[in-house]
Amino acid sequence: MEELSVSRDMFPPRLFITGTDTGIGKTVVAAVLLAGLGGKYWKPIQSGLEEVTDTEWVREKTGLEASHFCKEAYRLSTPACPHLAAAIDDVEIDLRSLALPSVKTGETLIIEGAGGVMVPLNDRQLMTDLIKMTEAPALVVASSGLGMINHTLLTVNCLRSCGIPVWGVVMNGGTNSDNKKAVAFYGKTPVLAQVRRLPEIGPAALLSEFKRIFGG
Repeated sequence: MEELSVSRDMFPPRLFITGTDTGIGKTVVAAVLLAGLGGKYWKPIQSGLEEVTDTEWVREKTGLEASHFCKEAYRLSTPACPHLAAAIDDVEIDLRSLALPSVKTGETLIIEGAGGVMVPLNDRQLMTDLIKMTEAPALVVASSGLGMINHTLLTVNCLRSCGIPVWGVVMNGGTNSDNKKAVAFYGKTPVLAQVRRLPEIGPAALLSEFKRIFGG
């Protein structure tokens, strides 16, 4: 597959950021995109409240005003799989209760999932059901290191089998041209960016990384 160059005006009005695993860098990628695009950030399901939440982290690191951030639909106390965290809090995640935040014309709503695509939300639904509910294409975040080819191809294939369009893949944690070529070829999906390890994460660094990848 030929490499696809994406500029900021090519981003869809909604984009769902998912990953090949938890702790893979979804929130960092979301922060890079929000710093460059503006728009709004929404984390529908937050598991774990003792430390800073993902929404709070993205707001702090981007330096953007509160108007760029949407309230979580579920704030679960325990940093665990959503279905388990919800059970501990004695609540049930109900996708029917979720309403997509509104955005202005020309803005992008950046939606961040929790964990990977097969994470359970309740005893009937998985993360893929939430992605389908948003009607947003998926952006898959993967590590750039060993094992990423298998994990990324499994994730891409799962999304497609559920009828979810895959907008592309972003590799996080440095560059790896061999893995990039393999994912693009075998996954028949573009690897849109390779996000570098940022020694310091702040508004200037995030915006600089966005411009490096997608242009000004």
